Amino acid sequence: MENKRILIVEDEQEIGDLVSLHLGDLGAQVTHVTNGNIGLQAAVSGDWDLLILDIQLTGASGLEICRQLRRQNQVIPILLLTSRSTELDRVVGLEVGADDYIPKPFSMLELIARIKAIFRRVAVMTNHLTSEEIIRVRDLEIMEARRLVKLSGRAVDLTAREFNLLMHFVRHPGRVFSRTELLDQVWGYNHEGYEHTVNSHINRLRSKLELDPRHPEYIITCWGVGYKLQDNPGKTLPRIVV
Repeated sequence: MENKRILIVEDEQEIGDLVSLHLGDLGAQVTHVTNGNIGLQAAVSGDWDLLILDIQLTGASGLEICRQLRRQNQVIPILLLTSRSTELDRVVGLEVGADDYIPKPFSMLELIARIKAIFRRVAVMTNHLTSEEIIRVRDLEIMEARRLVKLSGRAVDLTAREFNLLMHFVRHPGRVFSRTELLDQVWGYNHEGYEHTVNSHINRLRSKLELDPRHPEYIITCWGVGYKLQDNPGKTLPRIVV
């Protein structure tokens, strides 16, 4: 966590100060603000490695900050803090693009473990990047380093989560993943029970990639098992370095 730039938007001063103290002790560069509007401005204008957002804030809510960033295709990892405990609130947080959430009250050890897990996932994704590599899947062109997808030459607007989900399939062509496996490997641990979140992301991905989403040609449903990327059987996905 050394020199990681972390923005905390938390209106409970004591909680924000406590989290800042512990992360600072681990070498992170922490900024804490207590107002949602100020937090949104800081999130958009700053260069952060992680955002920690309370959901209930004065001004813009944590969900709104998350939503605004994802609309701008910002891929900053986001961890939500929430005193809400209902399943719906957690699902909404994941749906708008949060990478993880932790309900209040929480232990500092668990929070730090969640943050370290997020950074590990980011590191794994970064290690896969080659600056000008293009992956082709029939009419799809994927430039992973620039997080750019083209379909028949036209740019496809994917959210950060949709892109990560697509890349997970692309790295394992033909392999079938259950919804539970996708939650664990794309969303991260502790999302058990939210398999319908996978369904909604698959549906949105299909609506952007498929000529007819009702009869998909890329992301295929294997009934009773899960989903897979359908590519030409027996062929490795071509990678072109330009």
